[in-house]
Amino acid sequence: MANDASAVFDTLSPAVSKGSLADPFTPPADSSLWRKNFLLGAATASYQIEGAVNEDGRLPSIWDTFSAIPGKVLAGDTGAVACDHYHRWEADVEMLASLGLEGYRLSIAWPRVMDAAGAPNRKGIDFYKRLLNRLKEKGITTFVTLYHWDLPQHLEDRGGWLNRDTAYRFADYADLMSCELAGTVDAWATLNEPWCSAYLGYGNGHHAPGLANDRFATQAMHHLLLAHGLAVPVLRANDPASQKGIVANIGRGTANSDSAADQRAAHLFEVQHNAWILDPLLKGSYPQDLFELWPGTEPLVLDGDMETISAPLDFLGINYYFRTNVASDGAHGFRDVPLEGVERTQMGWEVYPDGLRDLLTGFKETYHNLPPIYITENGMASDDEVTDGRVEDTQRISFLRRHLAAVDQAIKAGVDIRGYFLWSLMDNFEWAFGYERRFGVVHVDYSTQKRTIKRSAELVEKFLQERKAKA
Repeated sequence: MANDASAVFDTLSPAVSKGSLADPFTPPADSSLWRKNFLLGAATASYQIEGAVNEDGRLPSIWDTFSAIPGKVLAGDTGAVACDHYHRWEADVEMLASLGLEGYRLSIAWPRVMDAAGAPNRKGIDFYKRLLNRLKEKGITTFVTLYHWDLPQHLEDRGGWLNRDTAYRFADYADLMSCELAGTVDAWATLNEPWCSAYLGYGNGHHAPGLANDRFATQAMHHLLLAHGLAVPVLRANDPASQKGIVANIGRGTANSDSAADQRAAHLFEVQHNAWILDPLLKGSYPQDLFELWPGTEPLVLDGDMETISAPLDFLGINYYFRTNVASDGAHGFRDVPLEGVERTQMGWEVYPDGLRDLLTGFKETYHNLPPIYITENGMASDDEVTDGRVEDTQRISFLRRHLAAVDQAIKAGVDIRGYFLWSLMDNFEWAFGYERRFGVVHVDYSTQKRTIKRSAELVEKFLQERKAKA
């Protein structure tokens, strides 16, 4: 149909040969992406790229602990070395700038910048100062995430996100970093994907710290969101010129049939994946349907918490990857029903760009106070290989052009979307999947740390050059 993003940009098979299309990326002339003020960048996260886990006073994180447990991470991989970005950051910034990318989203490693007593670790802080100052010298817009899952292990030993005190320690951390880095950060995001921290970390144990209890998940989520709410006024006070927001991962759920039970299952999927986070932030309350899905798991909420959590945002970061098809589980929940014959990535995730458009336009209707949006992560994993010095990641090129088309459609439908960050700048440690799954637009040979620009990055660079020439 006319408004189908997959129809706007033709689907390319991974088998499409080089040169079969003259330019399989550039958006059409009427695309909103040609706007010079639409930010196009790339994203990374500290534990996934930095390495140097035992250097310059960095303390252990929950991911150091978790990945050292046999069987928790594919192939026993850890982030001990990762992309060695801690030592190679200058070359990585040069690479980022050479691609013409306008924005860079990075995260700070909490265990690198504070000791167990909460005192500053100067060597760790200075690393981020050097990095951010160099990015500003290159004219790159900086988006900094304070928490991208690497909680200091000493805080987890005291209960982690199940302990309300962790929210207050996070506010202390936000205070320190916004004082130290004020003027070098264009936009602060408090948290990355609290759904993953709460559910994967405390609900099903797939991520660090590896606990599995629905009641833990809802309480951890409340303390994560409280941490966000406590940090926002601190960030505003210390760095008033920057934007303040949060990053949420969202999921599109579709029903396996037209039955009322399956339709309800799809609704509950989106409640659990989206409304669980967005309702507290934008409505000041938890969705009651969540506790139909998980009866008896209501978190302990103290007076004033929801007002703290729902303070106005300057922006909302949105991470989107795939759609999940679901059916009723015959009780009060849902079960996944994978579709056959659909395109999937190396992760096994369905490629479904229309889900991004549908969710964004739906949020505009649901949340009348929806802040400006940045797509802070979107991308795909593929089993990329370097052949004769090149990486022809054809499926990724197709993925990106179709998802950017979906973003354009949402903009034309009235959603205020101001930028898009590719996930990821380079291949990296993909959490429980280790180093097997490659999300980067730059290939990393982990044995030599050689970076190889993939074809997708070349085409993004070409588009940005064309856009700049037209401005």
